[in-house]
Amino acid sequence: MIESALAHGADALEATSDSPRLDAELLLAHVLDCDRQQLRTQTSIALSPQKISDFDALIARRALGEPVAYLMGSWDFWTLTLRVTPAVMVPRPETELLVELALSSLRSKHAPSVLDLGTGSGAVGLAIASERGDATIDLTDASAAALQIAELNRAQLGFSHVHLHLGSWLRAVPGRQYDVMVSNPPYLGAQDRHLETPELGFEPRGALVSGPSGLEDLAHIAHTAPTHLKPMGALYLEHGFEQGAAVRQLLSDAGFSAVTTHRDLAGLERVTSGIKAD
Repeated sequence: MIESALAHGADALEATSDSPRLDAELLLAHVLDCDRQQLRTQTSIALSPQKISDFDALIARRALGEPVAYLMGSWDFWTLTLRVTPAVMVPRPETELLVELALSSLRSKHAPSVLDLGTGSGAVGLAIASERGDATIDLTDASAAALQIAELNRAQLGFSHVHLHLGSWLRAVPGRQYDVMVSNPPYLGAQDRHLETPELGFEPRGALVSGPSGLEDLAHIAHTAPTHLKPMGALYLEHGFEQGAAVRQLLSDAGFSAVTTHRDLAGLERVTSGIKAD
């Protein structure tokens, strides 16, 4: 029955997951091709041996630390359900702050231009695109495999106002200028303790690690962004919760004005922004 399968799955994940019951529900709903609400209302329904076998296999992989998103092949971000694979990072809830800030800064602009640097699955840029059909939105990534996933998501959503570009940071869009630029770049140092987390071992290291300090890519973007921003254009950078002061300094050194760090729902410094000074 569904309830006994869920209980068994949650027990198996107790030692390795922060949310064993939720993980079990998500994986069983995936196997049964239903939603979690249906699981709760049909707890006494018997499962076929094949479904039980499929569920047990996913639970075993999850117990080793593999992210639920990779096991399901998709993940929710903003109001979208996006395809994800080990070629891209799993979109995090805290990254929705980038979307909120970008949309706020675009509120008074008609037909704005937006750039999402290092887009991965396309999560941030596509979320902005879902709210601003009048915008022209460019997504870039240095990984062809990642950009392929972003293109699958773009095509599934039918966003013709979104365009993809392969290349490293701003070299992917030479000569272009934007009203708003957003990025969630790699910001972990090579020896960062968080890299020991089992789940991170399954995610692409190139999307996580940025040199010895973790600030290398943030510094590169901060210093190259001004030439790609329109007058009064805004840059929003996601970073580690302990990097706020360092990123504020990077933006100030690059000539940005109104440099501000924004906190996520947990109260942690998560995104730092600046306005191109003219």
